[in-house]
Amino acid sequence: MQEKIRQEKMELRTFLLCLLVVSVLFFWLLKPFFGPIFWACAIAIIFYPVQMKLLKRLKGRRNTTALLTLLLCVVIVIIPVVGIISSAVGEGVNIYQKVESGEIKPEQYVEKLRAAFPVVEDALNRFGVDINSLKENVASIAMSSGKILAQQTLTIGQNTFMFVIDIFLMLYLTFFMLRDGNKLIDMLIRALPLGDAREKMLFSMFAEVTRATVKGNLVVAIVQGALGGLIFWLLGIPGVLLWAVLMTLASLIPAVGPALIWVPVALYLLAIGDTTQSLILIAFGAGVIGLVDNILRPILVGRDIKLPDYIVLLSTLGGLAIFGINGFVIGPLIAALFMAFWGIFMREVNAP
Repeated sequence: MQEKIRQEKMELRTFLLCLLVVSVLFFWLLKPFFGPIFWACAIAIIFYPVQMKLLKRLKGRRNTTALLTLLLCVVIVIIPVVGIISSAVGEGVNIYQKVESGEIKPEQYVEKLRAAFPVVEDALNRFGVDINSLKENVASIAMSSGKILAQQTLTIGQNTFMFVIDIFLMLYLTFFMLRDGNKLIDMLIRALPLGDAREKMLFSMFAEVTRATVKGNLVVAIVQGALGGLIFWLLGIPGVLLWAVLMTLASLIPAVGPALIWVPVALYLLAIGDTTQSLILIAFGAGVIGLVDNILRPILVGRDIKLPDYIVLLSTLGGLAIFGINGFVIGPLIAALFMAFWGIFMREVNAP
């Protein structure tokens, strides 16, 4: 009898080892497609409420509902984002060409700031920063950034086929996530050995945090970037679309946001004597762009799953550093799951 039990244990351990190895190999196989898979899941989660409304109207036709939801996503999200980014990259390359030809000289901007704010030069000298070397570094950074942007544009053009494949794969997976998402979740709940109640709670939190993070961060970033682009356009600042995209990206960084872009521009306008434009930009940036986050984020994200501000900051920056642009969602998601798992542990395991 003991021999039989020992044999069954050995067989179970061998099976679990093989299961682990096969699972690791499978995920390793999917690693090149992590981006499309992740965004397919995110889009399916975000558009799930829309899908449910369509499903009721179409009387349970899942294929038609999933297809209509996917088309709605393409029209509302995919096409505008691709168009705006392409135009912004074009503006960036155009600015780089002007810097390279000498039409735009970045070191002149530093010189004008030094002449307007001598206090800044004194402060920099205290920290051992030479203003002349700073001018050279600014010019070098501008050239390097433009060169990288131009190279990336060339790379994107050369890899258009792979980009199209990734978009197609994402949309293809999104269709099945929309259609079969509930079945996949039920299958995972049956497969994972965490307890059905815990698994349902964790999957629910995964969906809520993903939806809230994308809605909260992305919508707020788009609104702030659009407002920043609008005020830049009204003030006649060149490269409006590029600045708007940069402010949108900067908005994903907590605590700093688009001020990382508009504050230096406002200081430069003040340095060259455009005091009125500078004050307008400062007032609009602080009074309108800055308040968007405080007004919209609580509405879009809600209070139930709000993480502490310092956790949001650290997890977002860490996510951006490790996962790139996908990290602004993945970082807070990992932080939320981390806190959820420890909450379960303290509540159920370490309660005394």
